[in-house]
Amino acid sequence: MTATELRASASLASIYGLRMLGMFLILPIFAIYASTLPGGDSQLMIGLALGAYGLTQAIFQLPFGMASDRFGRKRVIYVGLVLFAIGSLVAGFANDLSTIILGRSIQGAGAVSAAVTALAADLTREEHRTKAMAMIGTTIGITFALSLILGPVLNQWIGVPGIFLLTGLLATAAIFVVKYVVPDPVSSHFHSDAQAQTGKLKEVLRDKQLLRLNFGIFALHAAQMAMFVVVPFAINQSSNLTTNQHWLIYLPVLLLSFVLMVPAIIVGEKRAKLKQVFVGAIALMLGAQLLFAFSIAHFWGIVFSLGAYFIAFNILEATLPSIISKIAPAASKGTAIGVYNTTQSLGVFVGGTAGGYLAHHYDNSVVFVFCSVLMALWLIFALSMKKPPAVKSKMYHLKKISADQAKKLAVALSGLKGVRETVVLAEEGVAILKVDMQQDWDEAAVLKLIGE
Repeated sequence: MTATELRASASLASIYGLRMLGMFLILPIFAIYASTLPGGDSQLMIGLALGAYGLTQAIFQLPFGMASDRFGRKRVIYVGLVLFAIGSLVAGFANDLSTIILGRSIQGAGAVSAAVTALAADLTREEHRTKAMAMIGTTIGITFALSLILGPVLNQWIGVPGIFLLTGLLATAAIFVVKYVVPDPVSSHFHSDAQAQTGKLKEVLRDKQLLRLNFGIFALHAAQMAMFVVVPFAINQSSNLTTNQHWLIYLPVLLLSFVLMVPAIIVGEKRAKLKQVFVGAIALMLGAQLLFAFSIAHFWGIVFSLGAYFIAFNILEATLPSIISKIAPAASKGTAIGVYNTTQSLGVFVGGTAGGYLAHHYDNSVVFVFCSVLMALWLIFALSMKKPPAVKSKMYHLKKISADQAKKLAVALSGLKGVRETVVLAEEGVAILKVDMQQDWDEAAVLKLIGE
């Protein structure tokens, strides 16, 4: 990657990270804080406050991405970050739970992820785009882990209102990063590998394999939000730890989960065992939810449940995008990822709301029965899905060619050894190949055909 590509990727990853930090920092502590506010005697309201941003994010995510094609990437990102900052300020100065729900909804409306991804695609060459997206994805994962540890620590210094105000400040700082650090693209155009297009939505929504994965990310994040409605109270009630000390639990279980995640991913990707690893992680997640249901009143039961949960969660978060990339048609990858991200946001909203409703009207264990049902359904769907092909995507920039030349080139590329799928997009000037990871493929012949 060139210096410009590295700067663009790192700075855009930081924008993602700052925004996710604002979403995640309050997770381990919010329920306890919310219970002290007017309206906080209702766990349904607490759940709504946790999940509210997911609903507005799901509504605005794809439209923001499409708007960036028309009005410019940076302009749309500025609007999104301003909305996020406003929502943070509303939540930070709120004196009741209803106002916090409003603030969280405004936060979610600043759904800049699709626009940021599109800008990353504008600023990186095709052969390096995967690296840029990997930097963004890694940042999100690290941000989530850090938030569970930093949230309780920051809470003892500035409290939840202070955390909301801090995230508003960070969002404002992110605007200056976009303006002065992120390079301006030389040209900005649609990228089918990174952006959703309405014409491909029907194809993606009819794909049964992709629907299985969409249900999975929905269930995974629904269970996550439902869990954080209940677990902070359960830790306080079953131990002598204060809310500010919850990081003492999260830190070791997260470290353990990262250590165990790495070999699982290596086995899945390098040995073409991705389905086995994936199904095993879902089964472990189901076990974690059942363990929560039976031991939520016992401290060590909670600790062991969290350990199993985070091991499974990290493996699933890492493998789901990889499987999407392998299964989605090459020309519809951006649309498939857009639908996937929208479904994830809906899961956040449904999980927070359902978790709050069940905890309020029944008890904590019923919340995890609900999560267990979601995981059991996902396990059934995953067992019946096709084995993901052992392929990786490669993209190549093309000189200007006609539609007829594109068709002929696609046929020629498809005939090469190890090439499993080929799409040549004349209007975008790219060739997208899925190549077999288990056999040698002739990249030199590819480069010769495309004229490099």
